[in-house]
Amino acid sequence: MWGPGASRRNVLLGGLVLTGTIGGLIRPSEAWAGPAATAPPVIGCDAWGARAPSGVIPVWDRRPLRIIVHHTATANVEDYSRGAAEFVARTIQDFHMDRRGWIDTGQNFTISRGGHILEGRHGSLEVLRAGDRHVEGAHCTGQNVEAVGIENEGTYTALTPPDRLWSRLRAMCAYICQQYGIPPTEIGGHRDFKDTLCPGDAFYAMLPRLRSEVADALGQPLSGRTARRASWPLLRPESSGPVVQAAQHLLRAAGLTDVQPNGRFDARTVAAVRQYQQAHRTEEVNGLIGGETWPLLVTAKGADQQEVTLAVRALTPDGAVRASALPGTEEWKRLLSAAERRP
Repeated sequence: MWGPGASRRNVLLGGLVLTGTIGGLIRPSEAWAGPAATAPPVIGCDAWGARAPSGVIPVWDRRPLRIIVHHTATANVEDYSRGAAEFVARTIQDFHMDRRGWIDTGQNFTISRGGHILEGRHGSLEVLRAGDRHVEGAHCTGQNVEAVGIENEGTYTALTPPDRLWSRLRAMCAYICQQYGIPPTEIGGHRDFKDTLCPGDAFYAMLPRLRSEVADALGQPLSGRTARRASWPLLRPESSGPVVQAAQHLLRAAGLTDVQPNGRFDARTVAAVRQYQQAHRTEEVNGLIGGETWPLLVTAKGADQQEVTLAVRALTPDGAVRASALPGTEEWKRLLSAAERRP
């Protein structure tokens, strides 16, 4: 997970962050041959009144590989002022430290509905400006060393983010991609890695547009197909169709034979998913199949190969792909993603 040669420096961040450790680093050469992305204004931790971290924040001697977009799943407020944005940042930090027991805010950056960008975890802004270190967050288990986390204020299950938020998110992503050499195709959502609704259906559906607009800003335009990229479908009780049927066959392949492969995410399917998640100790035991449970299902050892074959057939009614041709998770992801998009 940490990659070859990666090392970690534990720096106690507070007061003058990263003093004597990160400050003074030589700025890396620009990662993009296209136009430079202008650094958007960011309100630092001191400016919004952050508490000091309660412990040592890990800083890694490596660049992150991707950006993960989140939503706060809070009210879609209409107060777009800076004061409201700073209040949100303090509220999130209090929740993360006092309720979850974390040492600081979990995400690296927060964007308010009014389009104010705020530093989240201490040190994230200075390290970003240097461009060759990464402050470990606590926003997506398994990705915190690999990804910059951006929390966006609001709930975007049905509604889309306001233009002010969107334009600042685009600018921030472009700057992060430029500083760290992250391809815009590596901008994803929380659900790509976990069994969660985050960042909301409406927001998640906009991520191809975000990748495309960020790439354009960097002079690296993407094709529509590349911007869409394959992703794990998020299955839940209201889901139905061939992707659900494939999941049901894979659950049966894992020994959960009470599930009927009827293509409906019914109560038996939810119960089986919960049982599977509990057995595999996933972070969430919630009955959703997303970015954490899918990779486990499609690579299960000792699975009933007849059921695996039936799962493939559910996704490829023309029989163009055989189960034996799907050795890894990326091939499964592409197949599932294509089946979900098929009319």
